[in-house]
Amino acid sequence: MSPASTEPRPLLDALRAGTALPAFPDAAVEQARRLAGDVAAASAPFVEALPEPLAGAVLEAAVLAGHVALPEALSASTVKPLAKAAKKALYRLRSRGVTPPEPPREPAPSPAQEALPTLMTLVSSTGQSGLLLTRAVRGGVELLQVIVSDEQGVLELTRSEVSRGELRRILKHAQDNRFGVQVSREEGAALLAEAAALNLRTRTPFPPDLEAALRHHGVQPIHDPAPLPAPEPEDARRVLEGDQLHATPEIAEWMPPDAEVRRLMEQVQALASSPLALSATQRQEQARQKVLDAARAYFTPEVRQRYARRLWRMAPFFEDTGRALQADMARGEARRLFHGLEEPFSRFAETLFAKVVVLAAAGAQAQAAAATGAPAAGAPPDAATSERRGPGGLILP
Repeated sequence: MSPASTEPRPLLDALRAGTALPAFPDAAVEQARRLAGDVAAASAPFVEALPEPLAGAVLEAAVLAGHVALPEALSASTVKPLAKAAKKALYRLRSRGVTPPEPPREPAPSPAQEALPTLMTLVSSTGQSGLLLTRAVRGGVELLQVIVSDEQGVLELTRSEVSRGELRRILKHAQDNRFGVQVSREEGAALLAEAAALNLRTRTPFPPDLEAALRHHGVQPIHDPAPLPAPEPEDARRVLEGDQLHATPEIAEWMPPDAEVRRLMEQVQALASSPLALSATQRQEQARQKVLDAARAYFTPEVRQRYARRLWRMAPFFEDTGRALQADMARGEARRLFHGLEEPFSRFAETLFAKVVVLAAAGAQAQAAAATGAPAAGAPPDAATSERRGPGGLILP
């Protein structure tokens, strides 16, 4: 691409024509194309996240369309070159007699709007969860079904209109089947805004209607979510009980990423085939040490905060289903993980890896039993005293 093609006008023409722009990431080009195509609805944080030449092209689209709002918002940007370009765009608009319109007065939200519920679903092993966001519209309720990832942002968003009766049926079905918990509309909108910021940070393309959804719910991407509260004195005790969270049906399904599972299993299998003359107890102890080492290596500060927020979002669900103890454990673990308290090491984190080994051992025993025709009934009664149990009572091989 020639140097001249990075000028705002030629670059804008290329965006509008659908021309390939290999000098920029594909996701950034696609985002800039969307913003330039609907510049009246473009939001300043989205433009700021673009490479500087693409942001300039979007500003050029605003000038050509006679829209003042975007240049005015970007004139106060902390990105100095972009703020300078926005001020020039404002000067060009004013020289043509285009001035900012009076901001429209927002009607006060009706009590019905305020009362509309929002549903947050359970967090999956990969950090995905769902949001059902509602908004009163003429004739019914706008329902946004959103899939968010705490690593990538908003992955899917579908919009539909339903009656209030249909909304009540949807929420009742979710509650009866323990899919999630109701939260305030403000909390749901904040979760959407945090996820949108991840889209920008990771350059994950926005699903259609996401920008409109943010506007309708009165939020912009939140790049710095509020931190979790500081640890409490009782959390040191709770961290020694955090392994019990893996006994809940919801967190029992959480596993480390596949790459971490493979790495741990290779190490444990190497122990099993080691030529060293080790007793069963010694092998068990070494396997537990491999589990602990894997957990400590994986739970970097970034991963700690990610899992902390996952546990924090699970706590209301435990409360809503009558499990106050598990809610306290989840919050205690979350506070310590988020704020980086390493000792005593998180039993929750250790057990996340320990159950990988336990499940693999159980699978191997079942296969061996099937091959020999023997019942897979587990160890004989007199073996109980020699079992090595890890956190949460998990039996290590």
